[in-house]
Amino acid sequence: AVFLAFVAFPALKRSPRHRVPLQDWGFALLGAGAAAYLYLLYEDLAQRAGLPTTPDLIVGIAGLTLLLEATRRTLGPALVVVASVFLGYAFAGPYMPDIVAHKGVSLSKAVSHYWLSTEGVFGIALGVSTSFVFLFILFGALMERAGAGTYFVQVAYALLGHLRGGPAKAAVVASGMNGMVSGSSIANVVYTGTFTIPLMKRVGFPSEKAGAVEVASSTNGQLTPPLMGAAAFLMAEYVGIPYIEVIQHAILPALIAYAALFYIVHLEALKANMRPMGRREPRVRRFATIGAGLTLIAVTIVGMYLGLDLIKEFMDAAPGIPVGIAVIIYLAALTYATGGSAKPVVDDEKPPEIGPTFRSGLHYLVPVAVLVWCLLVERLSPGLSAFWATLLMIFVTITQHPLRALISRQGDFASAARQGLRDFAEGLAKGARNMIHIGVATAAAGIIVGTVTLTGIGLVMTEFVEFISGGNLILILLFTALISLVLGMGLPTTANYIVVSSLMAPVIVALGAQHDLIVPLVAVHMFVFYFGILADDTPPVGLAAYAAAAIAHGDPIRTGIQGFIYDIRTAILPFAFIFNTELLLIGIVHWWEGVLTGVGALTAMLVFAAATQGYFVCKSRVWESIALLLAVFTLLRPGYWMDMIVPPWETVEPIRIVRIAESLPADADLRLHIEGENFDGDFVRLIAVLPLGPAGSGLERLGHGGIAVRLEPEGEVYVDAVTFGSAAERFGIDFDWRITAIALAVEQPSNAAAE
Repeated sequence: AVFLAFVAFPALKRSPRHRVPLQDWGFALLGAGAAAYLYLLYEDLAQRAGLPTTPDLIVGIAGLTLLLEATRRTLGPALVVVASVFLGYAFAGPYMPDIVAHKGVSLSKAVSHYWLSTEGVFGIALGVSTSFVFLFILFGALMERAGAGTYFVQVAYALLGHLRGGPAKAAVVASGMNGMVSGSSIANVVYTGTFTIPLMKRVGFPSEKAGAVEVASSTNGQLTPPLMGAAAFLMAEYVGIPYIEVIQHAILPALIAYAALFYIVHLEALKANMRPMGRREPRVRRFATIGAGLTLIAVTIVGMYLGLDLIKEFMDAAPGIPVGIAVIIYLAALTYATGGSAKPVVDDEKPPEIGPTFRSGLHYLVPVAVLVWCLLVERLSPGLSAFWATLLMIFVTITQHPLRALISRQGDFASAARQGLRDFAEGLAKGARNMIHIGVATAAAGIIVGTVTLTGIGLVMTEFVEFISGGNLILILLFTALISLVLGMGLPTTANYIVVSSLMAPVIVALGAQHDLIVPLVAVHMFVFYFGILADDTPPVGLAAYAAAAIAHGDPIRTGIQGFIYDIRTAILPFAFIFNTELLLIGIVHWWEGVLTGVGALTAMLVFAAATQGYFVCKSRVWESIALLLAVFTLLRPGYWMDMIVPPWETVEPIRIVRIAESLPADADLRLHIEGENFDGDFVRLIAVLPLGPAGSGLERLGHGGIAVRLEPEGEVYVDAVTFGSAAERFGIDFDWRITAIALAVEQPSNAAAE
C-alpha cells in the first residue's frame, strides 16, 4: 500500500509521459522495505518481542513516518491529523488534564507496539483488508469494467422508468444494486448518476433534488447485503461473529431504508405533479415478461440446489463439478443474451423494453449468484466465496466478447479477444487503485486503535462520555452519531468506523448495562457503521454530494442538505434498533415475529417519510405531521408504551438466587443487578445477563455463567469467584461484588406482536 501510494497513485494524476520523481521511488522502496522487514525477520522479532533493537526502532519510525505521508497523499490531511493527535497523546499522557492523563510511553515501547506487533498498524483492520476485502474490491472492479454496472442501471430504468418520477425510482434501485458490489458511495454516484441524474432532471426534478436522490441512494448502497462496504467485514472480526450473521442483522434495516427512499421519491413526484412516462409495451406484456424472468431465475436456483445436493458426495473427488456447472450456466446465459441486446436510451422519451434489456446482460448475474451461493448456502468464508466468484468473473470478462462474436457470427474474433484481455487488465488495475484508499486507511487507523490499547483511553472515554452526558444513553448515542458524522467528513468510511467503534462501542454497551438495557455489541457496531456512511452526504464536506452536484450542475451545499433530509430516515433506524433489537432479527423465535417486526418497521419508515416530506394523501398540516411522528415512535419502540402498562421485569431478593437458577428452563438467562468496586477503584452498578446453560443444580448453572456465590447470614449475596473468560468476566464482574436483586421476566406481549 505504501509503495502504491507513493508511486502508482500520484502517477495516475500525471500524464503518461510524466516520469515519477526519483525521490518518490526512494520513498516507495523505503516504505516497502519497512513492511518487508517484519516478514523477513519475523522469527527474530518474535524471540525478542517487547525488546526492540536499534535497527527495529529505525525501521519502525521510518515505516510510521512514510505511512502518514502515504495517507496524506491518498486521503488528504484529515486522517493524518487524527492519527498524529493520537500519537501525540501516547507520548504526552503525563502532561494531559487529569481526566485523560496517563503515565505515558517510551519511544521504544511505542514503536514496538505500533509497528512490530499486531496491536497497531498490522492489526485486525489491515489483516481483514488484505485477506478478503481486496477480493471483493477486485470483484466489483471487474464487474464494472465488464459492463455489469450499466446493465443494472438499464434494467432498473426498464422496470421503473414508466412510473411517475420513474428515473428517480430507477436511480434508487440501480444504486442499491451497484452499491452491493462497488463498496464506495462516491464511485456509485459517479457511475450511476451519470445516467440517472440527467433523466431525473428531464422529467422535472430540480438539479439539487436530482443530485440528492442519487446521493441518498448511493450512500445506502454500502448498507445493502450481501456485499456491503469494507467496514462490514471488519465488523465481523471486531464483534467475533461470522459474516453471514452480519448479513442477517443488516438485511431488514437495509430493505426498510430503500423502501422508504423509494416512497420519498414517489412523494416528491406527487408534490411536483409529475406525469408518468410512456410505455413501450402493453401492461399485460410487461407483467408476463417480469413473471417469466422471475420464473427463470427461480427454476435455475432450485435446479442448482437440487443438483448440487445430488453430487455433493462426489465433490471431494471432483471439486471441479460445481465450477463446471457455473460455467455451463454462464455459457447458456451468454448464448441467450446474445440473441438480443438493449442499448442505453438516455436520449429517448420512453424507457426500453424489459425483455431485451433483461436478456442483454443475464450472464452478469451468474458471478453474483455464485458469490451469494457460496456465502449463504455453502457457508464458505467471505474470502473463499469472493475467490471463487472473482475467478468466474475473470473468465466472464475475458471470454464474453469473443464468445459473443462466435455465437452471433458478427465482428472479428481476434479484436473481440483483445478487447476481453484489455477489459481484464484494466479491471485488475482499477481494483488495485480502489484498494489503495482502503489499504492505507486501515493501516493508518491502526495507529489510532494501537493508541487505545496502549494507553487505556477506552476506559477514560467511558468516564468522560458518562460525565458529559450525565449517564443518559440517548445523549451518548447522539454524541456518538455526531462524532461519526464529523470524522466522516474527512475520513473514509472504513477508517471512520474503526476509530469510532474502538472508542465508543464499549462505552455504549457498558452504560446501557447500567441503565437496565442490554445492548448487543453488533447493534452498537451497526450504529457506528450507519452514521459513518451517512457522513458522505453530510454538509459542508459531503464528498458524495459534491460528486452528484457536479453531474447535476447544482449547488453542492444545497444538494448535500437535501440529501441529508432524505437520509434522515436512515439516521433514525440505528436509534430504533438499539432499543428494539428485533429489527436486527435478534431475539426472533418464530417466523411470524420476524414478519410482524418487518411490516411494523416498514410502515413506520413510510409514515416517517410522509411526515418529513409534509405530504401524505395530500399536503399535511403541522399537527398532522406531529401525529404521524408519534405513530412512528410507537411502531419502532412498541415496548415503550407496553412497559408502562405491564412492567417487563419483576425484582426479587437475591437470597433466592440458587433456587431460581435451578428452576429456570434449559439455556435460559439470569438477569442480575450487581454492584461493586472495579480494578480502578471506581464504584460501579450494572445489570448482567448470565447464560445458565443446560438444566442442573443451581450452583452448577451459576458456574456455567461464570460466578460462584457466597450467601451471608444477613441475607446478602456476594460473588465469591469469577471464571476466567466467562460471560460474567466479560460484563466486568469482579470478586466480592454484591448482588442486589434478581430480575425475572413478566408475562408480557412481545414487541413483535405489539407491532
